[in-house]
Amino acid sequence: MAINRPKGTEDHLPAGSPKLTLDVSAQAHAHLVNTARTVLERAGAQRIDTPLFEEADLVKRGVGGSTDIVRKEMFTVYYFGDHGGYILRPEGTAGIVRAYLQNGLKQLPAPLKLWLHGPMFRAERQQRGRLRQFHQVDYEVLGSTDALVDAEAIALMVEVVKTLGLKQVRVKLGSIGDPQDREAYNQYLRDLFSPVRERLSGDSQDRLERNPMRILDSKSEGDQHLIAELSVKPMLAFLGEEARAHFEQVQKYLSDWNVEFDIDPSIVRGLDYYRRTAWELHHEGVGAKSALGGGGRYDGLAEQLGGAAVPGIGWAFGVERLLLAMEAEGVELPAPEGPLLYVAALDEENVPYAASLAMSARSVARAEFAYRAMKPASAFRDAERRGARLVALIGSNEVAQGGITLKNLVSGEQTLVETSDLVAFLAEHGKE
Repeated sequence: MAINRPKGTEDHLPAGSPKLTLDVSAQAHAHLVNTARTVLERAGAQRIDTPLFEEADLVKRGVGGSTDIVRKEMFTVYYFGDHGGYILRPEGTAGIVRAYLQNGLKQLPAPLKLWLHGPMFRAERQQRGRLRQFHQVDYEVLGSTDALVDAEAIALMVEVVKTLGLKQVRVKLGSIGDPQDREAYNQYLRDLFSPVRERLSGDSQDRLERNPMRILDSKSEGDQHLIAELSVKPMLAFLGEEARAHFEQVQKYLSDWNVEFDIDPSIVRGLDYYRRTAWELHHEGVGAKSALGGGGRYDGLAEQLGGAAVPGIGWAFGVERLLLAMEAEGVELPAPEGPLLYVAALDEENVPYAASLAMSARSVARAEFAYRAMKPASAFRDAERRGARLVALIGSNEVAQGGITLKNLVSGEQTLVETSDLVAFLAEHGKE
């Protein structure tokens, strides 16, 4: 019986594969990540990579012990010995903040902008756009509480997706205030839900004592009906003066930059280290769960992880979900770039010579060669299939004379080039 890939994972396939879709296309993944890299690094972000697994305690503190991710969806890495355990990372923020604290990155100029791309792991039920191994682009800014940093982070997230060609996206913006605002809101929720406690789901009954705000995120239809029935006030109604001023400043910056957004009072972040700005990026083309990603300010996270206080804000989007949105909108990828040069020998004894020409050309350009002798018609056909721009056919005359004729498959033009000048010719030609 053939061995299949694990459930909830995908292979990223080369161009031309049967039944290829954007979310499983290696080219599409690379294009998306390269686009994000360009946008974020132009804004001053630097790449960071953290381990695929972390201490279990880091993930529990960084994601939150009461979240579904920690309680139901974490992949434990099995180990030998008496170690406390490792967890495959379910998201990127906690590991980035851990790396910031552990490696003394506070010494770098602030605010420090970092970005990460890589696989994440959650043991959840597989459905369209939700995998057990999925990929994220993650952007974090550490060292500033300024509303300008918040607004820039949101604007950069929008710029990435619009640069990719998406148009039907919308930012849903909210605020969860300062710690005292959150405590007032949590008390309001306890007072509101306590008389109807028995009507809440088991998870929400547990949250009522520990973290009432998380009831509003419940996936239970019964809980959501009860929330609507009670006309629960939004967190925005409990913002203090400073948090409200910060929220208004973020909105002003976004409006000044023509970044469209909707105020969404339902956006909450239940964990204690979250502060103020929170948002989600939505696209209806990915299905019932329309969020492509989201972000928020987490000024208390560094302290939660045992470090000194460091304000932070960040976002992440799911690569596969973003690619599904691109497919839904009919966004086309740039045509895959073929080799600049394709070299084929006309007889078997000259195949090694053709190979050496191609290999020397690789110092300045992508070059491929035929591994067996080919007739001219077959060589041109193979070169076209590979997307080559220039073709060189090598026979005994070319070897003896030390020159080759390059045919441009786009213009049809032919050029005679001395073998010793081939690299320089390709270096110049590749700029066109």
